[in-house]
Amino acid sequence: MANNKYSIGILLVAVAVVLLLGKLGVIAFLGRLFWPLLILAIGIALYGLYYARMTPSWVVVPGGILVTYSLLFLFCNIFGWGAMKYLWPVYIFGVAVGLYEWYRLDRFSPRVLLNASVILAAASALLFVIRLLFSVSLYWIVAILVIAGLALMYARRRAD
Repeated sequence: MANNKYSIGILLVAVAVVLLLGKLGVIAFLGRLFWPLLILAIGIALYGLYYARMTPSWVVVPGGILVTYSLLFLFCNIFGWGAMKYLWPVYIFGVAVGLYEWYRLDRFSPRVLLNASVILAAASALLFVIRLLFSVSLYWIVAILVIAGLALMYARRRAD
């Protein structure tokens, strides 16, 4: 009977600590900051199921997508969601990661998976560069063009 009272006492103290941390906002803060870790855990679990040979190889596609997205969400949680206006092409890149991993891990996978992943990754990179160019001031673009033009003129004169 003494052991039972001791266990109930530990349980009551643990509940009180959790309630106190909740009242102080610690649990809400950790939940708001680290919720992407739950998505990361699901993605890693999918990889674990594949490597344990419990699921077919296509399971790594959602695993790669979830891991990529969770890293994006964690970055935005830490550095601010305003970065999403530049990083939205990562959504396309996540699909490319999943398809590429499926191609690499399944030796019988069709080559179209590699082609699709490369096309999606290139599209993601292109959209990222375009987004950066449109967000950078026009003066920076003009300065880069002038520097590139001068470099080409100087290189041509030097070659002659």
